[in-house]
Amino acid sequence: MEQVENALPDNVTAPLIQQLSGWVDAGISALPRLGVAIAVLLLTAGLVWGLKFLIARVGRRAGLRRNLIDVLRLLLGTVIWLAGLLIALTIVFPTITPGRALTTLGLGSVAIGFAFKDTFENFLAGILILLREPFRIDDHVECDGAEGKVEAITIRDTHIRQTDGQLVVMPNAQLFHNPVTVRTDKAYRRTAIMVGVAYAENVDEARDVIAQAVRQVDMVRDDVRDIQVFAKAFGASSIDFEVAWWTGSAPVDIRASRDKVVAAIKAALDEAGIEIPFPYRTLTVNGPLPVKTVGEAAE
Repeated sequence: MEQVENALPDNVTAPLIQQLSGWVDAGISALPRLGVAIAVLLLTAGLVWGLKFLIARVGRRAGLRRNLIDVLRLLLGTVIWLAGLLIALTIVFPTITPGRALTTLGLGSVAIGFAFKDTFENFLAGILILLREPFRIDDHVECDGAEGKVEAITIRDTHIRQTDGQLVVMPNAQLFHNPVTVRTDKAYRRTAIMVGVAYAENVDEARDVIAQAVRQVDMVRDDVRDIQVFAKAFGASSIDFEVAWWTGSAPVDIRASRDKVVAAIKAALDEAGIEIPFPYRTLTVNGPLPVKTVGEAAE
């Protein structure tokens, strides 16, 4: 302090020293209020932890969805922390009333909202997704080109594990605004293939053989809904049948059942002597073609 007094003129050092002394005195006088504010924040943290634990315990006993429990814990924790911060702020700075603090917070929230619009949009979309629960953990979904198994639903984004093993982290706003196909919403799902038989074969007989073969596949759930075999179209070289059946809704169930159905239909048609034709091509020549023997061609 003496070095400052010697280096600066008296008309500068006196106000500076007075100002520094005022700051020190104000800091010392504010220490009790600061201690009380810290105690309030610690009490707020303990209250938030206790209420979150209570909500989780009561929610599980009441059979509430896990996503709903998470949302309730988040909202309640946010409200309590906001109240605790306002109380601590008014304790440290007595001139700041709760009304002024809320006004300042509101103006600041508008500025922050414009700066982090996308973040808040994903946050609100995440809360709505968790509340409405259009899909759950372990569901297979497809949205905007991404398809796979839902591994996690957070407040900001959703983690989708694709069938090739890659992880897609999709913002919740994208899931909220775009159509989402939930492939495992029900336990069973319908799938279909096309089967062609030769034009010379009996259509009714072929239909019966195909239907009987599909019913014998263990992954086909004809107890849910009966299979359907319809003659659909006149193909280039075959009568085309559309074969539809119900199986598990997971993608692996669809692929596995299709594999077994194709093998069963092929074996049944071969056993019944019904031809599965290859594509035929008929060539028509407008004019006569000269025919030569091997000897004439050599000459």
